[in-house]
Amino acid sequence: MKMPKIIILTFILSQIVFSMVFSNEPSKSAVSVQNAFPNLKFKNPVDLTFADDGSNRIFVVEKRGRIQVFENDSKTTAASVFLDISTLVHDSGECGLLGLTFHPKFKTNGYFFVNYTTKKPVKTIIARFEVDPKNKNQALPESFLSILEIDQPYENHNGGQIVFGPDGFLYIGMGDGGSGGDPKNFGQNLNSLLGKMLRIDIDKPANGLHYSIPASNPFVKKSPEIREEIYAYGLRNPWRFSFDTKTKKLWCADVGQNLWEEISIITSGGNFGWKIMEGKNRFNNSKDDTTKLIPPVFEYKHTDGNCSITGGFVYYGKKVNPFLGHYIYGDYCSKNVWKLNTNNYQNSFVAVAPSSINAFGVDSKNELYMLCNDGIIYEFVPNNN
Repeated sequence: MKMPKIIILTFILSQIVFSMVFSNEPSKSAVSVQNAFPNLKFKNPVDLTFADDGSNRIFVVEKRGRIQVFENDSKTTAASVFLDISTLVHDSGECGLLGLTFHPKFKTNGYFFVNYTTKKPVKTIIARFEVDPKNKNQALPESFLSILEIDQPYENHNGGQIVFGPDGFLYIGMGDGGSGGDPKNFGQNLNSLLGKMLRIDIDKPANGLHYSIPASNPFVKKSPEIREEIYAYGLRNPWRFSFDTKTKKLWCADVGQNLWEEISIITSGGNFGWKIMEGKNRFNNSKDDTTKLIPPVFEYKHTDGNCSITGGFVYYGKKVNPFLGHYIYGDYCSKNVWKLNTNNYQNSFVAVAPSSINAFGVDSKNELYMLCNDGIIYEFVPNNN
């Protein structure tokens, strides 16, 4: 029996629409991905940043315990080792040297901070180092100063990002301690630093510590049972977070358990749900009250190969106009990259990365880079078609 032409035409059009909506082909996007520094390759890069000291340099963190530095030029032929603390770092699985940030006054004081894990026992260490005043491309390993040490019950879910906020305080993303399903409920325990966003003042040491608690932290003087370093809680594994440089909002991509990945805007004192919720959905049929929980602004399900969100940045560069004002992020497993409209939270496919996406980074001009597991630093360029 022959099908009517109108039915055949409708079927063809539906297939075209389906292909346009669900295709992951980069050719469907307004941008492409290319090697930003063809002469350079790194071993498991997990962070990229700049010193904001007027120099045109990029710093890349290698999970094994090294930081490399090079001139921000596509023709750069070599990077040099800025700091090597591989002898201090335990880098199996999700452990390693995971984060780097420079003091807002780095140009004058030479301070920078790292986040790494140790073994026996497993700990997260937030440490300060100083640059060699005679060689701006070389740190002084002997300047090591431990700022904060946090015991880790398991080796996974360590968070890793450290960033100075627009308020000058140091923000530290901490995972829930690991294993699966947050077995010790650290995310909701305000007497633990695990499963939290922390905020500390490293410029005003107090009480025998190498930092102090900002007076505006939400739990200051609330209870002796509550850690005052906590800025927000209910996080599972905030692997990557960043501040919108214009609105100052704190965007956090929190890695999910088995079903949902989420993006939240972190606010002071907020409870972001874990392990009561995974994304906007009850976890393990939880019966806990959800009325005071802050849901993510966006979530996506573990379908089409997606399994672990890699947070990025709100883009304000000049090279990729289609990204302007959007939050750019990806998924480690599917290698998909998307842009999220920061006003209405509409999500759009961007491209497929050549390799698993470890992290994103920006340079001093707010241009965006993507760090992949193949050791290459990628950039995004507009398509001409």
